[in-house]
Amino acid sequence: MTALPDRIAWAIEQLDPSPGDLVLEIGCGRGIAAAAICDRLKRGSYVGHDRSKIAIDAARKRCADQIAAGKARFVLAPLAGTVFGKERFDCVLAINVNAFWTAPPASLAALDRLLHPEGKAYLVYEPPTEKRLRDLREWLPTRLEENNFRVATVEVETMFDKVAVGD
Repeated sequence: MTALPDRIAWAIEQLDPSPGDLVLEIGCGRGIAAAAICDRLKRGSYVGHDRSKIAIDAARKRCADQIAAGKARFVLAPLAGTVFGKERFDCVLAINVNAFWTAPPASLAALDRLLHPEGKAYLVYEPPTEKRLRDLREWLPTRLEENNFRVATVEVETMFDKVAVGD
């Protein structure tokens, strides 16, 4: 297995899930962060979500041990229509999921449905340009607050040029 990319390790450090948390990763891709998150969860579990069948199939293959142990599962669905019944997540992580700034009303409504009222969400971006970094740093917290989310921190790690907005 390949080493965890710095940007993903940084995002997981920002999220800092507790051992009993129920964690959702929106846009989990091929499951690169899943095993590292599952390692932190002693009693909790992880759900990886993506709209790409190819990505979900790869994530399921990569994380077969975590799935077999009941620590992880992967869901193929569009974000706006995703429902997990009454299940709410303690932590939500989304790395470079553009839907939160390209289609904020539907995406933020989905996030609101999925996040436990006392939960925390981290939307992490690795923008391609300094201008996009500035735009996200200013624009994203405003959109979150306009949609009744409380923005506790905006972290910018200039070494990696990432923005994390956490609640």
